[in-house]
Amino acid sequence: MADTRRRFLREAWQLAWPYWTSEEKWSAWALLGSVIVLNLVNVWLSVRFTVWNRYFYNALQQYDWSAFWYQFGIFGLIAAGFIIAGVYQSYLQGILEIRWRRWLTDRFLSRWLSDRAYYHIGLDQSAPDNPDQRISDDLNRFTQTSLDLSMGLLNSVVTLFSFLAMLWTLSGPLFIPLGRFSFEIPGYMLFAAIIYAVGGTFLTHWIGFPLVRLTFDQQRYQADFRFSLVRLRENAESVAFHGGEGREFDQFQGRFAHVVRNWWDIIRRRKRLAWFTYGYQQMAIVFPYLVAASRYFSKQIELGGLMQIASAFGQVQTSLSFIITTYTEIAAYESVVDRLAGFSGRIAEVSAARRGEQSIAIGRGGEGVEAALDLDLPSGEPLRHDIALAATPAKPVLITGPSGAGKSTLLRAIAGLWPFGRGEVRFGDGRALFLPQRPYLPLGTLADAIAYPATDRKPPRGDIEAALRAVGLGYLVPHLDEDGLWAHRLSGGEQQRIGFARVLLARPEIVFLDEATSALDEAAEAQLYRLLREAEWGPTIVSVGHHSALKRFHEAVVDLARYEVAQPAAAAGD
Repeated sequence: MADTRRRFLREAWQLAWPYWTSEEKWSAWALLGSVIVLNLVNVWLSVRFTVWNRYFYNALQQYDWSAFWYQFGIFGLIAAGFIIAGVYQSYLQGILEIRWRRWLTDRFLSRWLSDRAYYHIGLDQSAPDNPDQRISDDLNRFTQTSLDLSMGLLNSVVTLFSFLAMLWTLSGPLFIPLGRFSFEIPGYMLFAAIIYAVGGTFLTHWIGFPLVRLTFDQQRYQADFRFSLVRLRENAESVAFHGGEGREFDQFQGRFAHVVRNWWDIIRRRKRLAWFTYGYQQMAIVFPYLVAASRYFSKQIELGGLMQIASAFGQVQTSLSFIITTYTEIAAYESVVDRLAGFSGRIAEVSAARRGEQSIAIGRGGEGVEAALDLDLPSGEPLRHDIALAATPAKPVLITGPSGAGKSTLLRAIAGLWPFGRGEVRFGDGRALFLPQRPYLPLGTLADAIAYPATDRKPPRGDIEAALRAVGLGYLVPHLDEDGLWAHRLSGGEQQRIGFARVLLARPEIVFLDEATSALDEAAEAQLYRLLREAEWGPTIVSVGHHSALKRFHEAVVDLARYEVAQPAAAAGD
C-alpha cells in the first residue's frame, strides 16, 4: 500500500512539475500565487465569521436590538468579502487550468507525434489503450483535479491551524471524575475533533480503496466503447455495403456491457462508502454540541460561546476530514495519473528505442534507393530473408508476390516503420514520398487535403488546379475551398487520383506506390504512371502491385515469393 502511494505521488509530480519550470513559469506562478492569496482571504473570512457567531448569538440571548442590527451589518461585509474572493479565485483558477492544460496537451501531442511514436505504439498489442482519450479527457481531468485538490488541501491545512488555537482556548478543560480524583483534559474539544476526523479518514480509505481500480477500468471501457462508435462513422460506407448493422450492434452491446458491469461495481462500492460518509457528516453536525453541552448547561459559556465553539469545531473537523469528503475525486485522480503516466512512459520508451541503434539502418547516399533486408514478424518468426532491391530514376522497380507475402511490410521497413528485422536501406539525396493504397484525406478544405501534409508553405492555387486537371479531376476545381469530409465524399478511385496530385505538387525524388492504383481501371492506371515516368524532375519509382499490367511501367521486378522462408501470416499484411 505504501509503495503504491509513493508511486502515485511520484508519477503525479513528474506529470505536473515540468509546467512550473517551463517557459510559462512566471505567468503560471503569478496566477497560482493569486489563487493562493484569495484562498487565504477566504480562510481569514471564515475566522472572522466564527468570531461573528459569538457576538450575534450573544445579542440574541441578551435581547440586544442595536447589537443585533450591528452584527447584521458586519455579516454583510463578511458575506461581500466571501463573494468577491470566491468569484475571483474561481476565475483565476480557471485561467490557470486552461493554460496548464494547453501546455500539457501541446507537450503530449508533440511527443506522441515525434519519432512516429503514435505508429510504433500501435504495433504493440500491450500498448496503452485509446491515446486520444488520454490526451483529450485525462489531461483535462488531471489539470482540473490537481488544482481543485491542491487548493482544497491548502485550504484545509490553513483552516486547521487558524482554528486550532481558537478551539483550544474556547473549549476549556474537561474534568473526568475518577472516584476521589478527577482527570483533566485541557482543550478537550480539539482532541475530540482530531479523533473523530482521523477515525473517519481511516474507515473511509478502508471502504473506498477499490474505487481507484474500478474508476481506472471505467475510463478504459468507456473509451473503448466510444472508439467503436468512431470506427463505425469512419467506415460507414463499408458497413452499409456489407449490411453489417447487426454485427456492429452486437459489438457495441458487448463493449457497453463492460461499461454497465463495471458501473454496477462502482455504484455498489460508492453505496457502501456513502453509508459511512453521510452518517459521518450528519453526526458531525451535532457532535460539537454534545461534547460542549456540559460547559453550556453549567453556565461556563453563553449561547454565543457555544455557537462559536460549534463553528470552530466544524472548521477543524472539516479540515481534518478533507480525505473523506474528496475520496471519490481522489480515486478518480489516481486512475487519471496512472493512465497518463503509463502513456507518457510508453512514449518515452518508443522514443528512446527509435533514437538508439536500429536493426534496420537507414542512411543517405548514392542515387535512388537500395535495400538489403531480412524481415521478421512481431513474434520474431522470420518472414522474408535476403531481400535485395535497387531502384534509380532510369530503373523503376515493381514489388510483387502473393497476398500475405509481405509486400507492404517491405515498404514499411524501407520507410522506417517496421522495426522487426535486420539490414540496411540507403536513399539518394532528396525527399521520398510514400503513397498508400488509400491516401489520407484530413479534415478541412479540398485544397488543404490535396496539399497535405504542407502547413505553412502551401502550393500556389494555380499549381493545385493544374495538378487536379493532370490526374483527371478537373471537375473538382470549383470545390477547392469547400470544407467537408472528403474521405467520404470522394470515391476510392478519386482518392487515389488525389494521391497522385500530391506527388505532382511535392515533386519528390523517390516515390513509393503501395497498390496506389488498385481502385482504377487500366487506362486510368496507365495515364497516372505515364505522368510519373515522363515527369520533368525524373523521380525514382518503387511500386507494390498485383496487376501484371504494371510490369510495363517498370524496368525490374522483385518477386517476394522467391524469398519465402516462413508461412505468410496475416500480421505481415500485403
